[in-house]
Amino acid sequence: MSIPPNPPLISVSWSTLGNWVIGIPLRIAGLILLAIVLRWILHRVIDKVVVRAVEAPGLSGKITKMADGGEASVASSRRSQRAQAIGSLFKSVVTGVMVAIFATMILDQLGINIAPIIASAGIVGLALGFGAQSLVRDYLSGIFMIIEDQYGVGDSIEVNNISGTVEAVTLRITRLRSLDGTVWYIPNGEILTVGNHSQNWARAVIDVGVGYNEDLNKVQRVLREVSHDLWVDEEFKGQIIEEPEVTGVEALAADAITVRVLIKTLPLKQWGIAREMRQRIKARLDYEGIEMPFPQRVIWHRDEKAAASEEETAKA
Repeated sequence: MSIPPNPPLISVSWSTLGNWVIGIPLRIAGLILLAIVLRWILHRVIDKVVVRAVEAPGLSGKITKMADGGEASVASSRRSQRAQAIGSLFKSVVTGVMVAIFATMILDQLGINIAPIIASAGIVGLALGFGAQSLVRDYLSGIFMIIEDQYGVGDSIEVNNISGTVEAVTLRITRLRSLDGTVWYIPNGEILTVGNHSQNWARAVIDVGVGYNEDLNKVQRVLREVSHDLWVDEEFKGQIIEEPEVTGVEALAADAITVRVLIKTLPLKQWGIAREMRQRIKARLDYEGIEMPFPQRVIWHRDEKAAASEEETAKA
């Protein structure tokens, strides 16, 4: 029985060397090239989606018809910034996921056992999930706030009983500046409800109190005339969306009858228009002789001698 000759050592060495010098580098280069091409394609898709989101008609189209060019450009700019922020977020997510996947594949090509790496990554992710729950909640809330366009920079909002103007919105926090200049930093995960005064349109609600002896038909006629004068005033043209409405008697209080006026305005214009409307109403009611009652107090001044005699009588 003949013994087969041993394979030459030189062939095994050259085969291994060729695999390490040519085969593995080529496969790694192919993976890197594939990752770059896939990343480029996905980023191009995201860019096209962002462009369509910016150019597509939405809520800002309604504002454009109601407002002047300045307000329209602000709405368009805000929509563009929001779309670009979402696109940048998606690009970062795509890049991170692809780097993790292809880095693991490259390590596998180098002969490194990736099973412990994947298991360790799962354990680390679980630990981070438990240890940084509030941080994860802040980031997830920030992502949905940006996607849903709940508010943006420059909006006047009310969050957690704090009112102010939004100065910055990140994935983790929202920065507000209140009317007195205080800057508030609010984690997005702590925001449960948001009131936005700046979206689409606003409404000024003006309650006017008149005396019980006044003619309500005359009062409502006067309020309609004042409202119409404000509606046709060139100074406020473009700021008031619809002609003001006098809804009628709103309440029968102890000392006055309340008549309500509603004015639909552009966002953030309701407060200035309401102040102007109240000033005009006061001047017109004074001219018409219509009473605007106010609470009155009666004070009794007791005579000191009478009080002393009453005390003596009580003691006796």
